Amino acid sequence: MKLTLGILKTDDVLSELAADYGEYPLMFERLLQVANTDPQLQLEFVTYQVNKGIYPAELDEVDAFLMTGSKSSVYAQIPWVTKLTEFVRTLHRHKKKFIGICFGHQMVAHALGGKTCLAESGWSLGAKQAKLNPDAEPNIFAGKSFNLIYSHQDQIVVPAPGTEILASTDTCPIAATGLDKHILTFQGHPEFFSDFSRALFQLRRAGYPPKIYEAAMASLEQTADQYRVAKLMIDFCLASQ
Repeated sequence: MKLTLGILKTDDVLSELAADYGEYPLMFERLLQVANTDPQLQLEFVTYQVNKGIYPAELDEVDAFLMTGSKSSVYAQIPWVTKLTEFVRTLHRHKKKFIGICFGHQMVAHALGGKTCLAESGWSLGAKQAKLNPDAEPNIFAGKSFNLIYSHQDQIVVPAPGTEILASTDTCPIAATGLDKHILTFQGHPEFFSDFSRALFQLRRAGYPPKIYEAAMASLEQTADQYRVAKLMIDFCLASQ
Protein backbone atom coordinates (compact mmCIF):
# COMPACT_ATOMS: atom_id res chain seq x y z
CA MET A 1 0.00 0.00 0.00
CA LYS A 2 1.24 3.46 -0.89
CA LEU A 3 0.30 6.97 0.25
CA THR A 4 1.59 9.87 -1.84
CA LEU A 5 1.46 13.21 -0.07
CA GLY A 6 1.78 16.50 -1.91
CA ILE A 7 3.46 19.13 0.28
CA LEU A 8 2.43 22.69 -0.52
CA LYS A 9 5.48 24.71 0.48
CA THR A 10 4.57 28.25 1.47
CA ASP A 11 7.84 29.51 2.95
CA ASP A 12 11.58 28.93 3.14
CA VAL A 13 13.48 28.09 6.31
CA LEU A 14 15.76 30.92 7.45
CA SER A 15 19.14 30.56 5.77
CA GLU A 16 20.88 30.41 9.16
CA LEU A 17 18.91 27.25 10.00
CA ALA A 18 18.37 25.51 6.66
CA ALA A 19 21.75 23.76 6.54
CA ASP A 20 21.20 22.08 9.92
CA TYR A 21 17.46 21.38 9.79
CA GLY A 22 16.46 21.35 6.13
CA GLU A 23 13.47 22.95 4.47
CA TYR A 24 9.92 22.50 5.81
CA PRO A 25 8.96 19.67 3.41
CA LEU A 26 11.96 17.66 4.60
CA MET A 27 10.91 18.22 8.22
CA PHE A 28 7.49 16.76 7.41
CA GLU A 29 8.97 13.85 5.49
CA ARG A 30 11.21 12.89 8.41
CA LEU A 31 8.37 13.26 10.90
CA LEU A 32 5.87 11.18 8.95
CA GLN A 33 8.34 8.44 8.07
CA VAL A 34 9.12 7.92 11.76
CA ALA A 35 5.43 8.11 12.69
CA ASN A 36 4.50 5.45 10.12
CA THR A 37 4.28 2.21 12.10
CA ASP A 38 2.78 0.11 9.29
CA PRO A 39 5.47 -1.91 7.47
CA GLN A 40 3.03 -2.43 4.60
CA LEU A 41 2.56 1.31 4.04
CA GLN A 42 4.95 3.12 1.74
CA LEU A 43 4.99 6.90 2.06
CA GLU A 44 6.01 9.03 -0.89
CA PHE A 45 6.26 12.83 -1.06
CA VAL A 46 6.05 15.45 -3.78
CA THR A 47 6.82 19.10 -3.00
CA TYR A 48 5.07 21.96 -4.79
CA GLN A 49 6.63 25.37 -4.17
CA VAL A 50 3.36 27.27 -4.27
CA ASN A 51 5.04 30.37 -2.89
CA LYS A 52 6.91 30.38 -6.21
CA GLY A 53 3.89 29.53 -8.34
CA ILE A 54 4.53 25.79 -8.72
CA TYR A 55 1.40 23.62 -8.59
CA PRO A 56 0.42 20.09 -9.55
CA ALA A 57 -0.72 19.64 -13.15
CA GLU A 58 -3.56 17.40 -11.90
CA LEU A 59 -5.14 17.13 -8.45
CA ASP A 60 -4.89 13.34 -8.56
CA GLU A 61 -1.10 13.37 -8.91
CA VAL A 62 -1.11 12.74 -5.17
CA ASP A 63 -3.48 11.14 -2.66
CA ALA A 64 -3.59 14.07 -0.24
CA PHE A 65 -2.14 17.53 0.29
CA LEU A 66 -0.38 19.12 3.27
CA MET A 67 0.20 22.87 3.50
CA THR A 68 3.13 24.16 5.54
CA GLY A 69 3.40 27.18 7.79
CA SER A 70 4.61 30.56 6.54
CA LYS A 71 5.71 33.94 7.81
CA SER A 72 3.19 35.45 5.36
CA SER A 73 -0.42 36.14 6.28
CA VAL A 74 -3.26 34.38 4.49
CA TYR A 75 -5.02 37.73 4.08
CA ALA A 76 -1.98 39.39 2.48
CA GLN A 77 -2.78 40.96 -0.89
CA ILE A 78 0.09 39.34 -2.76
CA PRO A 79 -0.31 37.29 -5.95
CA TRP A 80 0.94 33.89 -4.77
CA VAL A 81 -1.31 33.97 -1.68
CA THR A 82 -4.33 34.97 -3.78
CA LYS A 83 -3.66 32.10 -6.19
CA LEU A 84 -3.24 29.66 -3.31
CA THR A 85 -6.56 30.79 -1.82
CA GLU A 86 -8.30 29.78 -5.05
CA PHE A 87 -6.45 26.46 -5.10
CA VAL A 88 -7.73 25.61 -1.61
CA ARG A 89 -11.27 26.33 -2.79
CA THR A 90 -10.69 23.94 -5.69
CA LEU A 91 -9.42 21.23 -3.35
CA HIS A 92 -12.49 21.68 -1.18
CA ARG A 93 -14.89 21.45 -4.14
CA HIS A 94 -13.24 18.18 -5.16
CA LYS A 95 -13.20 16.95 -1.54
CA LYS A 96 -9.49 16.25 -1.79
CA LYS A 97 -7.85 15.18 1.45
CA PHE A 98 -6.06 18.20 2.92
CA ILE A 99 -4.05 18.87 6.07
CA GLY A 100 -3.26 22.48 6.98
CA ILE A 101 -0.50 23.45 9.42
CA CYS A 102 -0.33 26.98 10.94
CA PHE A 103 -0.62 29.14 7.78
CA GLY A 104 -2.38 26.17 6.15
CA HIS A 105 -4.79 25.96 9.10
CA GLN A 106 -5.57 29.67 8.78
CA MET A 107 -5.88 29.43 4.99
CA VAL A 108 -8.81 27.01 5.25
CA ALA A 109 -10.83 29.57 7.20
CA HIS A 110 -9.74 32.44 4.97
CA ALA A 111 -10.51 30.63 1.71
CA LEU A 112 -13.77 28.98 2.71
CA GLY A 113 -15.75 31.77 4.33
CA GLY A 114 -14.22 32.29 7.76
CA LYS A 115 -11.77 34.92 9.00
CA THR A 116 -8.14 35.03 10.08
CA CYS A 117 -6.50 38.12 11.61
CA LEU A 118 -3.89 39.25 14.10
CA ALA A 119 -4.62 37.74 17.49
CA GLU A 120 -5.57 40.15 20.25
CA SER A 121 -3.44 38.07 22.61
CA GLY A 122 -0.33 38.74 20.51
CA TRP A 123 2.35 36.13 19.90
CA SER A 124 1.54 32.53 20.76
CA LEU A 125 4.89 30.89 21.19
CA GLY A 126 6.36 27.68 22.56
CA ALA A 127 5.00 24.31 23.62
CA LYS A 128 1.33 24.39 24.58
CA GLN A 129 -1.35 21.92 25.54
CA ALA A 130 -4.39 21.75 23.29
CA LYS A 131 -7.52 20.78 25.17
CA LEU A 132 -10.11 18.87 23.21
CA ASN A 133 -13.63 20.00 22.46
CA PRO A 134 -15.69 17.25 24.15
CA ASP A 135 -18.57 17.84 21.73
CA ALA A 136 -16.50 17.32 18.58
CA GLU A 137 -17.52 14.33 16.51
CA PRO A 138 -15.77 12.19 15.76
CA ASN A 139 -13.18 12.60 18.52
CA ILE A 140 -10.14 11.79 16.42
CA PHE A 141 -7.79 12.35 19.34
CA ALA A 142 -9.20 9.41 21.31
CA GLY A 143 -10.12 11.64 24.23
CA LYS A 144 -6.59 12.86 24.93
CA SER A 145 -5.20 16.37 24.93
CA PHE A 146 -2.02 16.92 22.93
CA ASN A 147 1.01 19.18 23.10
CA LEU A 148 2.59 20.88 20.09
CA ILE A 149 4.98 23.78 19.56
CA TYR A 150 3.37 27.02 18.39
CA SER A 151 4.73 30.08 16.60
CA HIS A 152 2.09 32.52 15.34
CA GLN A 153 0.59 36.00 15.60
CA ASP A 154 -2.34 35.43 13.26
CA GLN A 155 -5.13 33.04 14.19
CA ILE A 156 -8.61 32.04 13.08
CA VAL A 157 -11.32 34.16 14.69
CA VAL A 158 -14.24 32.89 12.59
CA PRO A 159 -14.08 29.32 11.27
CA ALA A 160 -15.37 28.42 7.82
CA PRO A 161 -19.03 27.33 7.75
CA GLY A 162 -19.40 23.69 8.70
CA THR A 163 -16.08 23.58 10.54
CA GLU A 164 -15.77 21.48 13.69
CA ILE A 165 -13.50 23.06 16.32
CA LEU A 166 -11.51 20.12 17.65
CA ALA A 167 -9.19 21.71 20.21
CA SER A 168 -8.12 24.97 21.89
CA THR A 169 -5.06 26.29 23.73
CA ASP A 170 -4.82 28.99 26.40
CA THR A 171 -4.20 31.66 23.75
CA CYS A 172 -5.84 30.11 20.68
CA PRO A 173 -9.52 29.14 20.89
CA ILE A 174 -9.41 27.49 17.44
CA ALA A 175 -6.26 25.35 17.57
CA ALA A 176 -7.41 22.36 15.51
CA THR A 177 -10.31 21.92 13.11
CA GLY A 178 -12.03 19.42 10.87
CA LEU A 179 -14.29 20.09 7.91
CA ASP A 180 -16.45 17.36 6.41
CA LYS A 181 -14.23 14.27 6.21
CA HIS A 182 -11.50 15.67 3.99
CA ILE A 183 -9.94 18.62 5.84
CA LEU A 184 -7.91 18.50 9.07
CA THR A 185 -5.93 21.47 10.39
CA PHE A 186 -3.61 22.38 13.25
CA GLN A 187 -2.43 25.79 14.41
CA GLY A 188 0.55 24.12 16.08
CA HIS A 189 3.59 22.69 14.32
CA PRO A 190 4.02 18.89 14.54
CA GLU A 191 7.16 19.26 12.39
CA PHE A 192 8.83 21.54 14.98
CA PHE A 193 11.02 19.96 17.64
CA SER A 194 12.67 21.72 20.56
CA ASP A 195 16.12 22.10 18.99
CA PHE A 196 14.86 23.81 15.84
CA SER A 197 12.34 25.90 17.78
CA ARG A 198 14.95 27.08 20.26
CA ALA A 199 17.24 28.18 17.43
CA LEU A 200 14.36 29.86 15.56
CA PHE A 201 13.11 31.75 18.60
CA GLN A 202 16.62 32.93 19.41
CA LEU A 203 17.06 34.33 15.89
CA ARG A 204 13.73 36.14 16.13
CA ARG A 205 14.11 37.23 19.75
CA ALA A 206 14.09 40.96 18.99
CA GLY A 207 10.55 40.66 17.60
CA TYR A 208 9.04 39.04 20.70
CA PRO A 209 7.93 40.60 23.99
CA PRO A 210 10.57 39.53 26.54
CA LYS A 211 8.18 37.67 28.87
CA ILE A 212 6.64 35.70 26.00
CA TYR A 213 10.10 34.79 24.70
CA GLU A 214 11.32 33.64 28.12
CA ALA A 215 8.20 31.57 28.76
CA ALA A 216 8.41 30.03 25.29
CA MET A 217 12.04 29.01 25.73
CA ALA A 218 11.26 27.45 29.12
CA SER A 219 8.29 25.57 27.64
CA LEU A 220 10.56 23.75 25.20
CA GLU A 221 11.69 21.53 28.07
CA GLN A 222 8.25 19.89 27.90
CA THR A 223 7.51 16.80 25.87
CA ALA A 224 5.41 17.42 22.76
CA ASP A 225 3.28 14.94 20.83
CA GLN A 226 4.72 15.37 17.36
CA TYR A 227 4.66 11.68 16.45
CA ARG A 228 1.19 11.01 17.85
CA VAL A 229 -0.22 13.89 15.83
CA ALA A 230 1.73 12.78 12.76
CA LYS A 231 0.33 9.25 13.03
CA LEU A 232 -3.14 10.75 13.27
CA MET A 233 -2.40 12.72 10.07
CA ILE A 234 -1.44 9.53 8.25
CA ASP A 235 -4.56 7.74 9.45
CA PHE A 236 -6.69 10.70 8.35
CA CYS A 237 -5.24 10.57 4.83
CA LEU A 238 -5.93 6.85 4.59
CA ALA A 239 -9.47 6.93 6.00
CA SER A 240 -12.37 6.65 3.58
CA GLN A 241 -14.60 9.69 3.20
